[in-house]
Amino acid sequence: MRNLCLFVCFAFVAVFNLAAQNWDVNTLHRVNSWDSPAARNYFSFISRSEPYIVMGVPVAMAVAACIKNDRRLMKDALYVGTSVVGTFALTYGLKYLIDRPRPYVTYPDRVHPYSYEDSPSFPSGHTATAFALATSLSLRYPKWYVIAPSAIWACSVGVSRMNEGVHYPSDVLTGALLGAGFAVANVYINRWLNKWLFE
Repeated sequence: MRNLCLFVCFAFVAVFNLAAQNWDVNTLHRVNSWDSPAARNYFSFISRSEPYIVMGVPVAMAVAACIKNDRRLMKDALYVGTSVVGTFALTYGLKYLIDRPRPYVTYPDRVHPYSYEDSPSFPSGHTATAFALATSLSLRYPKWYVIAPSAIWACSVGVSRMNEGVHYPSDVLTGALLGAGFAVANVYINRWLNKWLFE
């Protein structure tokens, strides 16, 4: 009886893993196949915009705070900036710890890469930092005109990484959770940081 239970458990895990892997690859294949000129131009632009926006927004906030001598805005810039930088560090640490190959390496017959990356696949760093930025801005400025555009942009970054053929859906979903989760946790980290820097 014990052996039968073990066999059923192992069989269930094997089938579940296979189904999850098939979902991951099939979903990626579908999104990667959106290759109309309009879709390609949009997703290529969004994917390439990510590093400039995630670094540019907190830097612009800090510069504006210095010009206006606005202490509150400087605190917000520090929170948004540390959310992005902390998420980046966490994500890249996980990338090299897990060391998952890019989908175009594992499935060259099913995934067409529109760009090539040097780092491992899991989780998606672009998606993680995009969601860290969107979540931190939404928490600091909970207005619809901040939340809606930042959420749409962050989700578009995630989809663009699949369309580029450089990430699985599981990479993107995990990156989104890491980015949003770190931004929420960073609220409490920044309380200590603000006391240390500003008081």
